[in-house]
Amino acid sequence: MLRAVTYVASFGLLFGLRDRLWSAFVAERERWVLWLPVALGIGIAIYFALPLEPAWYAGSVLLALLFVGLIAYRYGTSFRLVLVLGLFVAMGFAAAQWRTHNVAAPVLAGAQITTMVEGRVVTVEPATRGPRVVLDGVAFSDPDISEIPQRVRLRLRPADARVRPGDRLRVRARLSPPPDASYPGGFDFSRRAWFARIGAVGFALAPADIAPDATGNGLGSRFSTAIERARVAIATRITDGIDGPAGGVAAALATGQRGGIPEHVRDDMRDSGLAHLLAISGLHLGLVAGFVFALVRGGLALWPRAALGWPLKKIAAVIALSAAAVYLMLAGATIPTQRAFLMTAIVLVAILVNRTGISLRLVAWAALVVLLLRPEALLSVSFQMSFAAVVALVAAYEGLGARLRTTAATSHWTRRVLIYFAAIAFSSLIASLATAPFAVFHFNRFAPMGLMANLLAVPITALWVMPMEVLALLLMPFGLEGLVLPVLGWGVEAVLLIARTVASWPGAAITVAQPTVAGMIVATAGGLWLCLWRRGWRFAGVPLIVAGLATAGGDDPPDILVSNNAGLIAVRTDTGVAYLSNLQASPFVRDIWQRRLGVSEFLPLDEGLSCDALGCTAEVSGQVIAVVENALGFAEECRRADILISSEPIPRACTGPAVTIGRFDVWRSGAHAVWLGENENAVRVWHARKQAPGRPWMRVMQLPANFSN
Repeated sequence: MLRAVTYVASFGLLFGLRDRLWSAFVAERERWVLWLPVALGIGIAIYFALPLEPAWYAGSVLLALLFVGLIAYRYGTSFRLVLVLGLFVAMGFAAAQWRTHNVAAPVLAGAQITTMVEGRVVTVEPATRGPRVVLDGVAFSDPDISEIPQRVRLRLRPADARVRPGDRLRVRARLSPPPDASYPGGFDFSRRAWFARIGAVGFALAPADIAPDATGNGLGSRFSTAIERARVAIATRITDGIDGPAGGVAAALATGQRGGIPEHVRDDMRDSGLAHLLAISGLHLGLVAGFVFALVRGGLALWPRAALGWPLKKIAAVIALSAAAVYLMLAGATIPTQRAFLMTAIVLVAILVNRTGISLRLVAWAALVVLLLRPEALLSVSFQMSFAAVVALVAAYEGLGARLRTTAATSHWTRRVLIYFAAIAFSSLIASLATAPFAVFHFNRFAPMGLMANLLAVPITALWVMPMEVLALLLMPFGLEGLVLPVLGWGVEAVLLIARTVASWPGAAITVAQPTVAGMIVATAGGLWLCLWRRGWRFAGVPLIVAGLATAGGDDPPDILVSNNAGLIAVRTDTGVAYLSNLQASPFVRDIWQRRLGVSEFLPLDEGLSCDALGCTAEVSGQVIAVVENALGFAEECRRADILISSEPIPRACTGPAVTIGRFDVWRSGAHAVWLGENENAVRVWHARKQAPGRPWMRVMQLPANFSN
């Protein structure tokens, strides 16, 4: 009897809880639309997470079935909501699948070739080591190359700095397919290259032959060439007028081209938490539009006829929107800039129709447009961090913003200044908290001093640097930018001084373990729950965020890493110290590996392993690891090693080791990661590239029949 009463009471509580949750859900009816881009993103994520490419009709059929079901089923609000969310999930899946096949272009087959390359220059990014260009309409001199890429990215010689977009370029170059991940599960450049239609990357072996003014045939081609040439010309005039690193930073703020920024400056900006100032996003585009809006409205207000008879606010909004569109094109239309432009455009259009524009609905519509046009953007760090910051900021200011505006409007100017700096500190704190999980997940880095740096640098950027940037751009057609470039340079120098100072503080940037993929999904879901709802149940998202971030360190780093050419080998010993085969080679891969293994530095391989002229050996977790550098070492190591790694082809007769990783293994399967176990049967080996590719951007490297490992 008592048990029956307990069951009845339990069911009563469950039904009561269900009714309360449903009431809270219905009370937030106006927020339901905010979850549509989330559903769209889930569909995109499902598509990219699949190990194999689905049938070409899968997304369209699923979308059609759910659409028909939504039209046919007219009863029950809850089930129709499920159908709507399912429809947007299917829409995201179909959009990602359509985009993947729509951008398909040939990819260079094989490993590495040397040939004469000819093509039309699409983009140019100036840099101290030589400009980096993208060629379109590519032709090779070697007739035996069957798969000729549509686009090729090349690093030219410094002597070719005069190259411009639209030029016809011919150069002897060494090319290879776009590289895949530097370690299994890491960032896959080949996927990004696929969506940019880049089928090969490489570098010039000699100065290029450049034929100017090959502008292309179509109107779109001529327009894009004109924009790219304007970007290069603006960057050049800024760097000519501002010396040193400040010139490279100022050029990056105007055009989005960051090739002229020295590496140590990028490190300082990253370690001080100011790296977001180098990526043109909502802050920069909003400042440009806001400055133009205030300049036009204030200037016209000085003319009595205009002040009394014209709708100055709407005129200023139209001109500010035009300025934002121009800045979008000059900045290269990156994902954060597209999102910022869409949001700015909606705000300015809201002014034209006498409505309030800033809201989470605005963010939701911007996300929907970006994800439908560029589904692959969901996987990019810039999309994740920029939308995380904006969603958190808009959610935080939904209730606080009105009170701040009212207080500022009725306060003395000194109090307004204090409110301004308090708002900057609060915004920096919110944005830092929102983006920190993504920074830790992707870069294993956290900048705890970022709040202080932003409190000092953001006002300088907002009140000094960006207004001077706009004035310089406005004066360039008249050749008068020299009047403001020195002032702009002083402002940028001040920001760089803040970055350099904060980055030098102890603990300014710390290396931390990243959350697991599952943990990051849970934390993101918690953040969305916290920000997208308005009532008290939103705080249920906090435990999810904590639980997701608590998985940091739960992803055990590999014990051995081998690069995709076997030229770089890292071994992590039982003590947690990591050793590297070459401390000078591949600095980009080395830095990524360092973050992946969670170590502050690598030591030379011969300091941790027993080495001779033929190679190195060590015992880690009870397994004998051998790194053979000379083919003469195979005779001995094939007998005693449990794991054998070599940049040389490993003989077929070498059957003693449980795991062998040689030149042709990495050539065929990409970078390798090895996790050691208690015995040779517990060893796990992952590689970056599938031998039978499941996705279009994955490539297969078939070995000739006479080669063997």
